[in-house]
Amino acid sequence: MHTPCFPVWRRKLAPVGRHAARCRRQSPVEIEAQCRPFVSERGLQAPDDGKRRRRRVFFLSRVFWCFIWQVLQPRTSCRAVVRQVQAFCESEGRTVDESNSAYCQARGRLPINCLQQALRDSARSAQRLSLQGVPGWTRPIKVVDASSVRLADTAENRKLYPYPSGQRPGCGFPVMQFCGLYSLASGASLNTVQSPWSAHEVRLFKRLWSDLQAGDILLGDRPFRAYVLLALLPLRGVDVVSRLHPGRRFRPRQCRRLGPGEWLVTWHKPPRRPDYLTEVEWAQLPATITVRIIHIRIQQKGFRTKEVWLCTTLLDPLAYPAAQIAVLYRRRWDMELCFRNLKTTMGMEELRCQTPQMVHKELLAFLIAHNFMRCLIAQAASTHQLCRTRISFKDAVDTARSFYQAMRLARSRRQANRLYRRLLEILARDLVPLRPGRLEPRAVRRRPKPYDRLMKPRHLYRELPHHGKRIQRKPGRKPCLS
Repeated sequence: MHTPCFPVWRRKLAPVGRHAARCRRQSPVEIEAQCRPFVSERGLQAPDDGKRRRRRVFFLSRVFWCFIWQVLQPRTSCRAVVRQVQAFCESEGRTVDESNSAYCQARGRLPINCLQQALRDSARSAQRLSLQGVPGWTRPIKVVDASSVRLADTAENRKLYPYPSGQRPGCGFPVMQFCGLYSLASGASLNTVQSPWSAHEVRLFKRLWSDLQAGDILLGDRPFRAYVLLALLPLRGVDVVSRLHPGRRFRPRQCRRLGPGEWLVTWHKPPRRPDYLTEVEWAQLPATITVRIIHIRIQQKGFRTKEVWLCTTLLDPLAYPAAQIAVLYRRRWDMELCFRNLKTTMGMEELRCQTPQMVHKELLAFLIAHNFMRCLIAQAASTHQLCRTRISFKDAVDTARSFYQAMRLARSRRQANRLYRRLLEILARDLVPLRPGRLEPRAVRRRPKPYDRLMKPRHLYRELPHHGKRIQRKPGRKPCLS
C-alpha cells in the first residue's frame, strides 16, 4: 500500500487494504458464500488421482455452485449461468467466451461422488441445526416415499427410462421414478435412488437400507407394510410404522387385544421368495413375526368420519401409546409437502438434461438446493425458538433469492453477517398461519388453452384445415364446421 502523504500510517492501513481485497474476492454466484458452511471443503475438491489439471474458468467448486444456483432459479438456462460468470470475470478485467459449451462440458465432468457427498453433508447440517427434533420422540424418525418426474424426450433417456404403458411413441415423455429417504426432524433429503417408472417402491427402498441406523423409526405408506420389511428391519434395530394394506386379512376376534383399537397379530412367512432378496436374506427371515395393529377413527367437524388402520413393530403399548403413534403417522404428510416443494416450488416436475447421467446429477442438485433451504429454515427456527413447520419453504426460497445478491455486495464481513441475521428474522416473522381442517382440492380455476393433443410424433403432425374454427349452429340443422 502506498501512502505518500502519511508514510507513518502505512503499517496500520496495510491490513485494511488486505481485508478490502479479501472482501472483493466473491463468487460469481451469490449463493456460495451463504451455503458453503453447510458442506465440507473435502467434497468440493478435485479427486487426488495424480493427474495434473490446468486451472479452468469453470473449475470443480465453481461448477458445483453454479449448478446449485441454476436449479434454485426455475427454468434457468445454461446461458444465464455463463452470463453470471462472464459478468464477474469482466469486473476483474478477465474475458470469458460467450458460448455455454464450456459450462455444459464442465457439468458433464462434475463427479457424481461430489454431489452425493454434498447431499450427505447438507443433510447432516440440517439435522445439526434442528435442535427441537420430533416432539414426543427421542429416537430419529425417517420417512420413505417414492415419486416420479418427466424427462427430456431423447433416445438415451428413453432407453433407460421408457414411456409409461399405453403412451404412443413420440407423443409423451420418459418417466423416471425415484425413492427418497427424508429426516422428519429437519425435512432434509438423506438419499435417493432412481429406476424406471414400473419398479416397485419396496425394491427401490432396499437400496437405501444402508442409510438406516440402529435406533431409527421408519415411517411409510401402504407399500412399506411388506412382511420382508417388518421382519428384516427390526433385526437391524429399525422399527417400522406404516399403514395396513386393505388386502391384508385381519380378524380381531382371533388376535390378542391390548386395549381399545389395539391388537397383536401373528403373520406368517410368504411361501415364495421375492426376486429382490438373496438366498441368504431369505433364510434370515423368521417363520412368523408379531405385529401391532392400531385402529384410528378421525372425526372432524364438517367431514365424514375416517378410519385408518396402522401396523407397527413398536409392540410395547406403554412405551409407545397408540395416540402417539397416530400423531406420528399424521406427520408422514410432511413427506408429501417435501415433494410439493421440490416439484412445484422449485420446478422439478420435469428434468431437462439430455442423458441419464446428467439427469441423475440434476436430481441430486435439486435435492442439495432443497437441503440448503432446510438448513436456513432450521437455523431461523432454532434462533427464534419456533416450530420448523411454521416457516414457509416458499418464503425461504424467495427471501434467499432476494438477500443473496445484497449479501454478496456487502462491503464487510460484519455487514454480511448483519444481513444474514436479518434474513433469519424475516423468515421467523412471516409464519404460516395455523389452519386446522383446511381443504386443498387438487383442482385449478384457470382453464388450459384449447389446443389439440399431440397424438403422433411432432415431425409427422400436420394442421387440419378446420383447426381453430368455431362451430356454428343453423336453425333446424345439425352442428357443422364452417
